[in-house]
Amino acid sequence: MRSLGTAAAAPGETDTGRLPVGETRDGGEFGLPVAVINGERDGETLYVQAASDGDELNGIGVIQRVVPRIDPTELAGSVLVVGIVNYHGFQVAQHRNPIDDTKTNRTYPGDSEGTSSERIAHATFQAATEADLILDLHQGSTSRMLNEVRVRCGTRHRLHEECLELAKVFDCGYVLDQKGPSGQLARVGPDEGIPTVDPELGGCVGWDDESIQYGVRGVFNVLRHYGFLDGESDPGDQTRATGFDQYGAPAGGLVRFEKELGERVSRGETVFTVRDVFGTIKTDVSADGNGIFWRSRRLPQVATGEYVCSIATGIDSY
Repeated sequence: MRSLGTAAAAPGETDTGRLPVGETRDGGEFGLPVAVINGERDGETLYVQAASDGDELNGIGVIQRVVPRIDPTELAGSVLVVGIVNYHGFQVAQHRNPIDDTKTNRTYPGDSEGTSSERIAHATFQAATEADLILDLHQGSTSRMLNEVRVRCGTRHRLHEECLELAKVFDCGYVLDQKGPSGQLARVGPDEGIPTVDPELGGCVGWDDESIQYGVRGVFNVLRHYGFLDGESDPGDQTRATGFDQYGAPAGGLVRFEKELGERVSRGETVFTVRDVFGTIKTDVSADGNGIFWRSRRLPQVATGEYVCSIATGIDSY
C-alpha cells in the first residue's frame, strides 16, 4: 500500500485524496489535491507537483492529462502527485500565497509550525523525499517564455550530472543550468540525494496547450527512461544556457520586439524599441552579448526601468 494524505492505493491501483496542511480563514480544514498511482510491480518512486506559484497553471494541465493515462497494472514502482501546491494563490489566480505574501517556491524545505507557505512546503517536501526522482512543474508565470527545464542545484553539486540527465530526458529542447535561489524545491531536493528538476512550461495567462503537451511528453519520457513504464525515450540534443542578461526599459512607452522567442541574438543587435503612442521611436536597446531570446513581458506598455526581456547567455549543446 502506498499513501499520500488521504489517498491510499494497493499495488495495481490509483487513488486520489487530500493532503491536510491547515485551516482557511473560516476555520475549516483544507488540503492539497493528491494522487497515488501504485504500480503492480516493484520499482522506484516519482514525485510530481504543480502550481507552487498560484498563477502557473500549465503544470496542472499536465497532471490532468498524465494521471488518467498511467495504467497502474503496467507500472513498476509508484507515482506520487500533488496537483496544486499553492492552494491559496491558485484560488485567486495569484503568483504568491496571499495569506503570507510569500512565493511558496522560496520556502523549502518548509516548517511544520511556520507560515502558511512554510507549512505547505513542509508537507509537500515530506512527500517528495519519499521519491527517487522529483519533477516540480512550473511555467514562466504570465510572461512569454520558451519551454525549458531548469537545473537549479549548481554545477558543483554532487548530483549535478544526475539532475542534468533528468532534464535532458524530460526533453523540452532548452535547459537553464544555473544555481537557483535558496528555498527552491529544485535546490533542496538534490541536497537530500534526489535528482530534481524544474520544467518551466512556457508562459501564458491561463494555460497553453502546446506547452502542456511538452510537459505530458516530458513526464512519459521520464517514466519510460527510468523504467516505470515499458518503452524507450529518445531525447534530442539540448540547448543549454548558464545565465541571463535581463533588460529593462530606459524610457516609458510601448515595446516593439525585433526578435522572436528562440532566435539567436548577436552583440550589438537591436532587441527592442520603445515608442510613443504615435509610433515615434524614443529609444532602442541592443544586446550586450551573444545569446538566445528566451523570455519577454507579455504586455507592451512599460514605465522607465520596468522589466522587458531576458537573453540567455553561456550557450552550448549537450
